[in-house]
Amino acid sequence: MSNAVIAALIALWVLVIGLCLVVVALLRQVGMLHERLGPVGALVMPGGPSVGDAAPNFDLTAVDGRAVRLGGQSPHPLTLLFFLSPNCPVCKSMLPLIRSIERERRGALQVVLASDGDLPAQLAMVKRERLEAYPLVLSTPLGLAYQVSKLPHAVLIDAEGKIVAKGLINNREHLESLFEAHRMGVGSLQELAARGLQEVAA
Repeated sequence: MSNAVIAALIALWVLVIGLCLVVVALLRQVGMLHERLGPVGALVMPGGPSVGDAAPNFDLTAVDGRAVRLGGQSPHPLTLLFFLSPNCPVCKSMLPLIRSIERERRGALQVVLASDGDLPAQLAMVKRERLEAYPLVLSTPLGLAYQVSKLPHAVLIDAEGKIVAKGLINNREHLESLFEAHRMGVGSLQELAARGLQEVAA
């Protein structure tokens, strides 16, 4: 083997080892960046009442006949108003998470499901997903009042009838971010992150 070929092989191995070291360094930087980034919260959609506003008052009847009052004083510390549809696969994936969070809060959280459309399809969804524990209201005016354009959408309302968090939710982190935003006294985790960026810039 000629000296030129040996030199080329050595140079190639040095280059490969150098590239491996660069990849390891980049992975480390990505990990550090991931740790520094705050959790991504529910996406706050434009329109409808804002966080801090009074929730619109509605006196509704659930599909099983239960009376449901939304807005104003409530005996429940928090009410989670969850907009869903029988044809929404993401909504279906969120239901076990909502059950889990409701159980964790041990009666301190009221869950109200909201939808509209075909009653037989809604009743079939209640039976299929075992949602009998939660009142399901069918109300187009309710969706219009909150200007719900995409599903699944959730609104968190406190005992005084004030909206404390809201947004489009697609996973457990999004759902939990509503409660975390309420705990921290901010409208959303995006708002908190924006404040942090402004403080850094200042």
